[in-house]
Amino acid sequence: MTDAPVIGVLALQGDVREHLIALAAADAVARPVRRPEELAEVDGLVLPGGESTTISKLAILFGVMEPLRARVRDGMPVYGTCAGMIMLADKILDPRSGQETIGGIDMIVRRNAFGRQNESFEAAVDVRGVEGDPVEGVFIRAPWVESVGAGTEVLAEHDGHIVAVRQGNALATSFHPELTGDHRLHALFVEMVRANRTPDAL
Repeated sequence: MTDAPVIGVLALQGDVREHLIALAAADAVARPVRRPEELAEVDGLVLPGGESTTISKLAILFGVMEPLRARVRDGMPVYGTCAGMIMLADKILDPRSGQETIGGIDMIVRRNAFGRQNESFEAAVDVRGVEGDPVEGVFIRAPWVESVGAGTEVLAEHDGHIVAVRQGNALATSFHPELTGDHRLHALFVEMVRANRTPDAL
């Protein structure tokens, strides 16, 4: 597809490969991103699951934290899953020492809210904007959203807790859609990236 958007996956830690596969299946050109010069070449970015404190520290070490913040402020589409959701929060309820976020979504997030690794689970989640059957969400040490600001749209809840949100060009889910083979959320993000590109970029 000639107009396929170029979408990066922040490849510092976490399940990078699965996101690259899901993006390619959703008709995007998918690339790993570790450095500022690679970030500058993408139309949008996925922040994968993993360990949010580690991703934060590595982003600073690799010199991409400030360029990431700048591009998100400037409206680059970004999608965070699990740890990526934490990275997009304007505030973390219980941050680890030295933990920083990119920000971009007016929300307060609680880390590991659904329990530890051995309490991981799958659940069917109705996500606003995704047609058809519910999305099968894989929750692994997943966060939830404690509260959102007026400009943040709640897309899904599970057991009374917010697990998917969108604010402008920023999308976030507590769960991992890249682990299920269902690429509808990635397709939604690809369409967000397409819509954001200027006509002369096509």
